[in-house]
Amino acid sequence: GPQAKSEKGASGDSDGFYGPKPQDPKKKPLTEGTKPPATGHRVARSPEASQILNTILSNYDHRLRPGIGEKPTVVTVEFSVNSLGPLSTLDMEYNIDIIFCQTWYDERLRYNDSFETLVLNSNVVSQLWIPDTFFRNSKRTQEHTVTMPNQLIRIHRDGKVLYTIRMTIDAGCTLHMHRFPMDSHSCPLSFSSFSYPVSEMTYKWEDFKLEINENNSWKLFQFDFKGMSNKTETLSTPAGDFMVMTFFFNVSRKFGYVAFQNYVPSSVTTMLSWVSFWIKKDPAAARTSLGITSVVTMTTLCTFSRKNFPRVSYVTALDFYLAICFVFCFCALMEFAVLNFLTYNQMKIRASPALRHSCRRARARARARARARARARARARARARARAQKHQKALVHAIVNMEGSDGEGKSSNPGSSQRSKPVCCKWHSGFKKYYCTIPNCEGSTWQQGHLCIHIYRLDYYSRVAFPLAFFFFSVLYWLGCLYF
Repeated sequence: GPQAKSEKGASGDSDGFYGPKPQDPKKKPLTEGTKPPATGHRVARSPEASQILNTILSNYDHRLRPGIGEKPTVVTVEFSVNSLGPLSTLDMEYNIDIIFCQTWYDERLRYNDSFETLVLNSNVVSQLWIPDTFFRNSKRTQEHTVTMPNQLIRIHRDGKVLYTIRMTIDAGCTLHMHRFPMDSHSCPLSFSSFSYPVSEMTYKWEDFKLEINENNSWKLFQFDFKGMSNKTETLSTPAGDFMVMTFFFNVSRKFGYVAFQNYVPSSVTTMLSWVSFWIKKDPAAARTSLGITSVVTMTTLCTFSRKNFPRVSYVTALDFYLAICFVFCFCALMEFAVLNFLTYNQMKIRASPALRHSCRRARARARARARARARARARARARARARAQKHQKALVHAIVNMEGSDGEGKSSNPGSSQRSKPVCCKWHSGFKKYYCTIPNCEGSTWQQGHLCIHIYRLDYYSRVAFPLAFFFFSVLYWLGCLYF
């Protein structure tokens, strides 16, 4: 009827039919007696492969190495790195996930057949001789067993055997931290035979090329991968001479993390300690608290920098920088202590009655001498030049204070003369220190050719000396780190 006709048309013409399509009558279906078309490789059937494997393993002794008593077994090694890292600075070790491939020839596994290769899994590993390779600097080694042991055996027709295994290794890496955080390291992975000496088994690289899968996420974090290299050496032990193969992963530390965690805070804290130079000496609590806070902050930074650091006995580049910053903060605190001590002693000296009488007599004599000096000014200048030439080689540090000063460099005694000769005292034989007790003593003849340091200008000197010293230290430090 019409319904059957519509179904037939839908099944014959529609593209949305989900059942099997009708076959072309010209093409014959494949049956058991029909062989597939011939290709370039012959497909190995299970009975034939089992017969070959049983034949080669019937008289095979897996306890003996190939070529025993005739020649050493040569094992060719190749690596494929799945992931590298992380590298632990504290424990001095790194993690690596590799596929380790070893190839050797075993004449006992030769067979005459058209099959080129027999690919076998981990079940056959225990029935074959396998090199006893171990990693000399490994701390922990894990062989992956999910979902089956990650092992592969390939037996070629000419007796060539390929053994592949996947493992994760925690290997030791000795880090030399002298230039930390501008340091670079070469982390080794060394391996050799555990029981076969050089006369029994040797290793070799065949066209050394370490395959690294960069598509996987490497967990180096603080380091950059810079390349790789290899080395072959012979190690002499009481059990014999063994061939040791080593390849190195070259890494360099990223500077950004350490800079933001250590260099920036320490530099800012050092500069913050200089703020006390712009605070007057009268509010002692403000300047003292700022100095102590800077010193305590630098102590905390020095301790924090060693938190995730190996306990090495030498000083690193970062330790040296933090130590100098700590010295700058401590000197800024001591500067206020020296300033306060000198001004306090000067106030005690001014309070002494005997010193007040001597100062009055000194002022009277100074006035008389000033009048005499006004009449013979030219002759006094000549004597001053001669006296200055006589003592020009002597360099005396003079600590100058202004009597009655309010801390701003102004004299509170309007009757004092600017040309008065200061009262001086001697300390120690052969060495003089001059303590000026009147204002504006720069014009005195005894001071020509000498260095004059004002007590109340100590903060002014520090405002220039501390930043300049820290700037020159920073320049020398970074030049030394980059070029040495």
